[in-house]
Amino acid sequence: MDERIKKQLDFCLEIDKEKNVFRQTHLSGHGRAENDAEHAWHMAVMAYLLKEYSNEQIDIGKTMLICLIHDIVEIDAGDTYAYDEEGKKTQKEREEKAKERIFSLLPEDQADELKSYFEEFEAQSSPEARFARAMDNLQPLMLNTSNDGGDWKARGVTAEQVYKRQSKTLPGSKRLYEVTDEILKGHIERGNLK
Repeated sequence: MDERIKKQLDFCLEIDKEKNVFRQTHLSGHGRAENDAEHAWHMAVMAYLLKEYSNEQIDIGKTMLICLIHDIVEIDAGDTYAYDEEGKKTQKEREEKAKERIFSLLPEDQADELKSYFEEFEAQSSPEARFARAMDNLQPLMLNTSNDGGDWKARGVTAEQVYKRQSKTLPGSKRLYEVTDEILKGHIERGNLK
């Protein structure tokens, strides 16, 4: 086996570990905790289906790839809960270190390409990254809604906290932000968010 394909296969096996990174969000219908790989797959399919609501023209293949790779760094860095202010203090440092280790398993050209997509997502520097962020916000919102806000209620998350996070949907999709606002108003009325 030549070195290039060996590196590619090593990376493919390494990212299988993403299935073992569990998030704070639970699967629909009060299921078990979702893992990062499920989250990324769900986002990618959603991006394809909802692409018409992007504020800007997007390359859907690139958007889906950004969705699929955006949390690979959590293999090393762990999942940082969206409302964990203490964990957020070290998140960037942990993720940068993980980015270098994990993507460096690939041949240099592919490592550079995937690192650049990860960095685009973090910086929100392209239409594709902004739409992927909208999916990253909408996907757990949908799951939490299917569970009647259970994950928020269990952790005492406030409407202000969720609106702050969901405001990052707006640059990617005005329409999906409007839908998000409707959903959140319903949660506030039902007492799922303080």
